[in-house]
Formats: sequence, C-alpha cells, structure tokens
Amino acid sequence: MVGEWPTVPVSQLATAVIGGTPSRNVADYWHGDVPWATAKDVTAVPGRYLEHVEERITQEGLKHSAAKVLPKGTVVITARGTVGAVAQLGRAMAFNQTCYALLPKGGLDNDFLFYALKGTIAEMRALTYGTVFETITTKTFDHWLIPLPPLPEQRAIAHILGTLDDKIELNRRMSETLEAMARALFKAWFVDFEPVRAKMEGRWERGQSLPGLPAHLYDLFPDRLVNSELGEIPEGWSVGTLAEIVELVRDHVNPLSEPASEFLHFSIPAFDEGQWPKLERGEEIKSQKWQVPPGVVLLSKLNPEIERVWLVDVKPDDRAVCSTEFLVLRPKPPYGRAYVYCLTRSPLFRQQIEGLVTGTSKSHQRAQPSAILELAAIKPSAPVVPAFDRAAASLLDRTLECRRESRTLSALRDALLPKLIRGEIRVKDAETFLKERGL
Repeated sequence: MVGEWPTVPVSQLATAVIGGTPSRNVADYWHGDVPWATAKDVTAVPGRYLEHVEERITQEGLKHSAAKVLPKGTVVITARGTVGAVAQLGRAMAFNQTCYALLPKGGLDNDFLFYALKGTIAEMRALTYGTVFETITTKTFDHWLIPLPPLPEQRAIAHILGTLDDKIELNRRMSETLEAMARALFKAWFVDFEPVRAKMEGRWERGQSLPGLPAHLYDLFPDRLVNSELGEIPEGWSVGTLAEIVELVRDHVNPLSEPASEFLHFSIPAFDEGQWPKLERGEEIKSQKWQVPPGVVLLSKLNPEIERVWLVDVKPDDRAVCSTEFLVLRPKPPYGRAYVYCLTRSPLFRQQIEGLVTGTSKSHQRAQPSAILELAAIKPSAPVVPAFDRAAASLLDRTLECRRESRTLSALRDALLPKLIRGEIRVKDAETFLKERGL
C-alpha cells in the first residue's frame, strides 16, 4: 500500500507490446508514410509527446515485420540502452524492438499510467539487467509496482500534472518561434542582404517599409553589392575574422576547491537535455571549468557537426561555470550577443567550423579554439549591427523568459508528481497550491 492506495504490478494493469524492424535489405520497406520510432527518438523527446522521428517505413514494411501502428497518446518506454525514458505518442506511429508500448486494461487511465511510470522509474531501475546495456523485458512489468488510486482520482492527478506539462510545452514552442524569428532576421540582413537587394531592384522607396525592416532603417544599408573572398557583400562592409567580433574568455574555476558552494554548471549533457544548467555543489564537479559571466555565448568545440550554441541565462550574482569543451565568447562592441549567437548558428559559420575537425575518434572530434577564432565572418558597417541587436535581443530575451518559467514549472511538476501518485498530497491541496501561485 502507498497511502490508502494499493500498489499493483504494471503487467496486471496494462498489456506490454514490443515493436519490430522491417528488413533493411528490402528497399520497399523504407522511406514510406508510417512514422517509425526507436529508443533514440523516445529519449530525445523534449517534453511529454513523441512527434518527431528519424525514420519512416512503408505499409509493406509494416506488414512484413513485428512493427505495429499504435494510436496517439499510447505510452511507450525505452527497453534497451538508455532504459526508462517514457513518452506518449504525439500521433499514430510504429516503433522498433527497443521500446515497449503499454496499453491499459480496465480501471487504469492512460494519462495516469504515463505519470505513474515516470514517478516510479527509480524503483524500475533496480529490475534491469545486462552487463553492456541495461535491458528490461516483459518480466520487468510483473515486478514493477505502481500505485492504483480510484479512476476519478487517477484522472484528476493526470489533469493537474498534464496542465503543467502543457504550459511547459507551450513555452518550448514559443521559445522556438521567437528564436526562429531572430535567426530569420539575421538571415535577411546578413546572409541574403535583403534590404540591399530591395534598393538595387527598386523594391524600396524612402518612407516605405518591407517585411522584416521598418522604413527608417533602410538608410543604414547601401544600395550596391561588391565582390569579396566570401562572395558578394554590401558595399562598405568587410570580411574579417570571428576574433574581431568576439573576445575569448578563459577564466579558470576549480569548483572542487569550494566543495560546499553551489554552481550553475553548463555542461555538454545539460545542453543536450534541454539547455538547462544543473545546480551542483563544488564537490560534485570533478575538473576545472571556465567561468561563465553574464552576456556571453557558449560555443562547443566538441564534435562540431553537432550544433551546440548556448544562449546562457546568467545573472551578475550567479556562480556559473561551464565545461572546457565550450568556448566562452564575449561580444566586442559594436557587436552584441544577439549578433554573435545568430552568427555562430548561421549556415556559413557551421560549414566552416565543421571543416576544422581534428581527432580520429568519431565521438571525440574537436575544432581548435585558435582556428575557430580565425574563421571568416562578414563585418557589417557599424550602424547596422546595433540596430539588429536591438531588434533580435528582445526576441531572444523572451526565449530566456520562457525557459526560465519552464524551469520553475518543471521543478514544481517533479516535486508534485511522486507525492500525487502516492497519495501523499491530495488533488484539492495541489489545486489550491497551484492557484496560490497563479497557475
């Protein structure tokens, strides 16, 4: 019993269904219209719902394999490798044998099942086996116990937790949209040179505006393109290096020397898990790090084919450090952080940095910092850059606000989840708690 509720094996409450893989040797089985998920896809889910997958199979591939299409909302869990990642299908799709789907029987709410699994993952991990890769089988569900409150209580619990997850997902989508707008503005001004081309082609007259640029800003742009080593660029602009745009900050910090202090730790895993730094004590951080001051951009030199550019959210009184796999880039005036962030994510820059790789191990290839700083970059005329930064910074600042709110909501959800599913906090108390916080 947990509180007043019994704990019941998952296998008594839901049917476990394993997926399958069509033969890779039959071309007609692949690149079809059926989304096909793997454990990698499930592990990469940024929130609750799995929507994006790397591969698709055909109806023939479905027919000639153990893969099954299951409906939107189905709960899936990874069974091999990174065991225990749980998601719900964001649309109907099939999946392979590295995942199980769990189909509720009578008396179990599907959404509650999702949260009950997430809230008891720690207990499940004791049931895995395997010397190289952790694995779970259908037998695992015979021993994996979850609380079973009455059905109305299950639905109420799932509703509360789902509302928090919905707010987090809304923030994530809003953040992506705002960032895309900032990057689109950078592309229009500094890649496609749209304002310059508008003048050249007679699509602009003084006092009028075009999409993406108020009329008064057109005076900042020339009306001609000239040749350069990077191709045509606006007249009066030049080609320089990244080192002329940013300063490389290399202030060492040894968190182990302050074992009881807390640090915001910007690591490669933290970036990959949602771009949220982890708050860790100095004794938990085992090597020297770079200090992360406010207003910088972090650029990974590790495996540069993986785009890791971090717009960090650091305040003056934060004690923030990052992995030495990151370069800490501070903009040099007149360039601002928005310009540096969009530049280091632009296609030309990404193409250049990927060409700097050294090292033979595929998992540990690096670009040398000195070579990165020497990469070519277009230098616009001075008045254009501050104008861009004013426009783009407001968009990017709002993305940080969305992430900040989501971090608070995630912490709240994670605190409530185990207590709600075990009956340690009742739904009415949780509702009151959230209303007091405007949620």
